[in-house]
Amino acid sequence: MLTGIPCMVMRGGTSKGPFFLASDLPQDPAQLHRTLLAVMGSEHIRQIDGIGGGDSLTSKAVIVSASTRPGVDVEYLFAQVAVGGDTVDTAPNCGNMLAAVAPFAIERGLAQPTSPQTTLRIFNRNTGKVIEAVVQTPGGKVTYAGDAAIDGVPACGAPVVLNFLDAAGAKTGKLLPTGHAIDVVDGIEVSCVDFASPLVLIAAAALSKTGYETKAALEADKPLFRRIEAIRIEAALRMGLGDATGKVLPKVALLAPPARSGSLSSRYLTPWTCHAAHAVTGALCIAAAVRVPGSVAAQMRDDTRDTDRIVIEHPAGKIEMRVEVEPTGVAGVLTISRAGVVRTARLLLAGRVFVNVPTNLAGAA
Repeated sequence: MLTGIPCMVMRGGTSKGPFFLASDLPQDPAQLHRTLLAVMGSEHIRQIDGIGGGDSLTSKAVIVSASTRPGVDVEYLFAQVAVGGDTVDTAPNCGNMLAAVAPFAIERGLAQPTSPQTTLRIFNRNTGKVIEAVVQTPGGKVTYAGDAAIDGVPACGAPVVLNFLDAAGAKTGKLLPTGHAIDVVDGIEVSCVDFASPLVLIAAAALSKTGYETKAALEADKPLFRRIEAIRIEAALRMGLGDATGKVLPKVALLAPPARSGSLSSRYLTPWTCHAAHAVTGALCIAAAVRVPGSVAAQMRDDTRDTDRIVIEHPAGKIEMRVEVEPTGVAGVLTISRAGVVRTARLLLAGRVFVNVPTNLAGAA
């Protein structure tokens, strides 16, 4: 017996995957994880018996529901589903997939659109934070056509503006979980920063890299990844995240001065491979770190003017962030009030995904 589960496959930013209504999936976490693994076909490295793409950027799922929280329209849970494994990680958020949450919510009737655009406040269950999404809805319908371009996606689309509100301390409760802009881990200076997602920031040169390497070139350097993993595990303990062995948080970014007129360059690790472009939450964290005096990110920034615009170079191009800060008056520390980014999204497929799991594991048999 195959179980058919309603879903929409959507591209959000530079990622894609199935989007579900929470009511169509099991509520028990263990059953939910088994269902998502079956949806993706994760028992095989190519995910050949599911709809996963055999890559971490295309093995993601989003579960959306209406919200009863005051001032919130919808909420969602992001799930990173293993490729060739049996784990489902709901600790991180994904800013790229977030770009498709508001369009999906409108498409499925969870939110009423307005014209010419619709603003939704979205609660992320992974981090407990609220994001404001502005979607183009002329005539009260979602449009995916537009002239907004993002590196890593070949076609232009309608802009989806994402404003992350009060995103500092997404997992640890603090922008600087260790209390320092710089920590020394295994003889290497790092910055441990938690904004939208916790990251360990390392100067590429400190690990004898340029910071401009291709994804393939970095991934071919196995000793480098072993060294980085040791640093990441120790940094996680200092950040209060516990033992990070086998877990994707915190992520790591190798930073360098800009090579193509941006603010700085980044190679974002997921953490055991290099991202083909850049995670939005990771870019937000780096952009926030740029505004922290003395941090690794601040040291790499080429343009030192006091501006909200921060452009991060990555293997597929660039990603531009806007970071608004407010002086607190306490030892010159800055409060980051808002960080925004423009993404695009597109509906790829709507229907049912069929999985070989018992019918009681899914809400819609």
